Amino acid sequence: MEATNYKGTNKLIIGIVFGVISFWLFAQSVVNVVPAVQEDLGISLGTLNIAIGLSALFSGLFIVAAGGLADKIGRKKMTYIGLILSVIGSLCLVLAQGSFLLITGRVLQGLSAACIMPATIALMKEYFEGAERQRALSYWSIGSWGGSGAASFAGGAIATSMGWRWIFIFCIVFSLLSMWLIKDTPESKGESTGKFRFDYTGLAVFIVTMVALNVFITFGADLGWTSIISIILAIVAIIGLFVFYKIEKSKEVVLIDFALFKNKPYSGATISNFLLNAIAGTLVVANTYVQVGRGFSSFQAGMLSLGYLVAVLAMIRVGEKLLQRAGAKSPMIWGSLITTVGVAIMGLTFLPDFAYTVVVFIGFALFGLGLGVYATPSTDTSVSNAPSNKVGEAAGVYKMASSLGGAFGVAISATVYTSISAAGNLELAATAGIIVNVIFGVLSILSIIFMVPRNAGKEQTQKEAKNVRLKNPPGQPEPEPTH
Repeated sequence: MEATNYKGTNKLIIGIVFGVISFWLFAQSVVNVVPAVQEDLGISLGTLNIAIGLSALFSGLFIVAAGGLADKIGRKKMTYIGLILSVIGSLCLVLAQGSFLLITGRVLQGLSAACIMPATIALMKEYFEGAERQRALSYWSIGSWGGSGAASFAGGAIATSMGWRWIFIFCIVFSLLSMWLIKDTPESKGESTGKFRFDYTGLAVFIVTMVALNVFITFGADLGWTSIISIILAIVAIIGLFVFYKIEKSKEVVLIDFALFKNKPYSGATISNFLLNAIAGTLVVANTYVQVGRGFSSFQAGMLSLGYLVAVLAMIRVGEKLLQRAGAKSPMIWGSLITTVGVAIMGLTFLPDFAYTVVVFIGFALFGLGLGVYATPSTDTSVSNAPSNKVGEAAGVYKMASSLGGAFGVAISATVYTSISAAGNLELAATAGIIVNVIFGVLSILSIIFMVPRNAGKEQTQKEAKNVRLKNPPGQPEPEPTH
């Protein structure tokens, strides 16, 4: 089957979505079943928290490398590697009797996500055009955003009714289904000449830098931001970034092609994605405050965010339609603005209990509504403006921005909240923590205004539609999708 004659199908979309939710819906559900896992395995809470964090860490470390590798060896092949890692990692968790298989499984699940996410986005760019690509990316976003939003409910329901290990049995089933659904998709890779080459030096420096940065962000508050260890980690991260940049600029074969950022729409989408994901700190601040400051149970706090899940799922397709009508810039701005307003009203901690409960519920709903509107236009802008031979790499950088943004946002917001609450003023602590996230939202809006052109998305779709018409003049039937 020739890749050039292949057009993406619903079967491919479903297969990719199943692959995406194998991580976001199932692998991430372990965050919400900590007591059950700890009791069953008989391990310390500290060990369990490290195991949970390793998945996100390894995903963030290798997602750019995996995206670039997918462009070189094949995006379908890299997706399959990710799904196989998902099956093996989940099997480790199903069979775990102590910390070793638990930690091994979480590392493999992180590597699985690093392989799957950029490779599947690249497949959608390759085999769907214009409005069809935007529709496919909407479903990808539903799998990602919707999966992460539903993880707490799904994980809790499965763990309560069937036992926590069944979460990962379902993960295996969905991974295998994904492999079966995409098996007839032809291979896709970037054009290259000569033998395979890879930037191992760049990867080594990048890993050291990212480990230092992630440990600094994640554990800085516990270690103390001004402690010797934190200062050393920060210095290693800063020097590592400088060395990495110098290495990448001096080589022909690179891990990250910084020329990608010369494209303003791509840079705008990636930077705004980083900043909007930083608003994730709101989840930590708001959930902690309503439990500690307002006496909510963990279940009641979770129910307050139910509107987020419903809104983000409902609005992703709306964001797609707005993209097709008005281009990417307007829905990206409006999505960021709605999210920022939703976050801001959660800072009204002077309100009495009932009024504040209503405000927080509405705030979470607006949070999800805005992200739903933003998701597809932003992802499509980043993908459609990437060179065809570097789509996996570009998608890896874009998704890494999500992970780093979320980590930065949580770390900074939690530090502000903890520092002020130590003085006993929980209301002021929550308001200050929320203000930090409002600032992230405003910066995200500004990055879109100044970096994303008014015709982004709309012009690209029109060009692709024109190309399709040129390939298939009136009177000639379009080629049938190949299965």
